[in-house]
Amino acid sequence: MLKFTPEQARDYIRRGGTESLQVSGKLDLSNEKLDEVPHGLQCYELDLSGTSITTLPNDILVECRLILDNCIHLTSLPEGLSVGSISLRNCNSLSALPENLETWFLDLTDCQRFCNWPKAATIHRGHLVLRNCINLQALPPWLNNLANLDVSGCVMLSELPDNFSISSWIDVGGSNIKGLPENLQKASIHWRGVPVDQRIAFQPWDLSASEALKESNAELRRVIIERMGYLRFSQEAKAKIIDEDTDPGGKRQLLRINLEEDEPLVGLSCFCPSTQRQYFLRVPPAMKSCHQAAAWMAGYDDPNLYKPVIET
Repeated sequence: MLKFTPEQARDYIRRGGTESLQVSGKLDLSNEKLDEVPHGLQCYELDLSGTSITTLPNDILVECRLILDNCIHLTSLPEGLSVGSISLRNCNSLSALPENLETWFLDLTDCQRFCNWPKAATIHRGHLVLRNCINLQALPPWLNNLANLDVSGCVMLSELPDNFSISSWIDVGGSNIKGLPENLQKASIHWRGVPVDQRIAFQPWDLSASEALKESNAELRRVIIERMGYLRFSQEAKAKIIDEDTDPGGKRQLLRINLEEDEPLVGLSCFCPSTQRQYFLRVPPAMKSCHQAAAWMAGYDDPNLYKPVIET
């Protein structure tokens, strides 16, 4: 086996070397034009983010941290992979994890195809981040104890197992979870990074515009408004009408609500022509007319260029 410094190893791999390597320290191969690494590679930390890697050798050994962010061609990982921390952000071809995976920190943010857990694996009391895994429908039965769990944006996830514990917080923002099982009642709740209580997270019908307007914490106020829904909030808050006109759905209005120590909430209230459902679509505070707001939503900075033949 060849023994290299990180710089020597990087040059060797760039030249197409294929012999086994032992690297002293962090091997940074991020954004290199690579679709494979040598068999038998050993290092303390390995960064392959932004490469064309599709998989890793079965005998790879990374001691501390493995970074594979933005490896959009990655489809599999070796069975029995054991690394302290694994980051797989935005690996959109990855749909499954390997059997007998072992780690302490696992980040699958924006892995939109991921949906298949292995039958056996271990996450040791660390962090599991599944933010925006939009096809994920369940968590695995082998979860034991975690420090933090982030399932925000997991729109297909509607319940959590009742056989594991969380020692710190769980983020449920934008998921389809309607409540926490008994085993997680002591966990702190976050909504996309903002600490909230169970009522804000799971009882949005119990929130009011007056409660939102009295809230001095701008981040928490935004969550309350999001949980209420912009349309209901604008109606309860008696939003000021900036402009109004008609489109194929009927009357539409540009509404504004001033918020203390925050930018005003401005949105276009309109009806869908096909369903007649009413919507409140948030737009930048600088919008002055319904047409300007509609043009902005259609991608036009200059509203004079927005001349739709048919609006649906």
